[in-house]
Amino acid sequence: MKVEYVEVKGAWREVADAARTTIGMEKGLKEPSSAWKIKMLLAEHSPIRQLSVKWKWKNLKYWVSVHFVRHKIGIEHFVSTQRSDRTGKNRDKSFQSAPVTHECIADAQAIINISRKRLCLLASKETTAAWKAFLKELKKKEPELVSVCVPECIYRGFCPEIKSCGFYRTPAFKKQLDEYRSQPD
Repeated sequence: MKVEYVEVKGAWREVADAARTTIGMEKGLKEPSSAWKIKMLLAEHSPIRQLSVKWKWKNLKYWVSVHFVRHKIGIEHFVSTQRSDRTGKNRDKSFQSAPVTHECIADAQAIINISRKRLCLLASKETTAAWKAFLKELKKKEPELVSVCVPECIYRGFCPEIKSCGFYRTPAFKKQLDEYRSQPD
């Protein structure tokens, strides 16, 4: 599996202008600071949906692709077909591990939400690896967004899973939680 590309659509200036609109202000001239971006992302205010990201995985296992397709709010998926009439291969003979190309476009809110599920230690290792590969590439362009992409237990401050992995009882959890909560004011 390889992340072929990551493109950011929209600009932080548009996010800031949308935020200004929501509080009755005119468009501004000043570029948003890193601290302001993090505040907006942590608050999850609606203007962050102005920022979207497009990416493509190549050779993603079909069953891993299915895990991502389950996310549907704020994201669109485009997955290569397995239709026999298009591929010339008998679909009934394909394995769930068959490679597919999976392209997405998602807003910042969706990326935060997906991270909560796919960075969880109970998520499949392969799915987590694919998501981490995407976040690694995204960090080069949007480090503030990636800084707020955390597993559900860090996001909530406790584990809501019915059968917990127990991570929330460890010093590593406490350290990650403290880092997440100490984002710039």
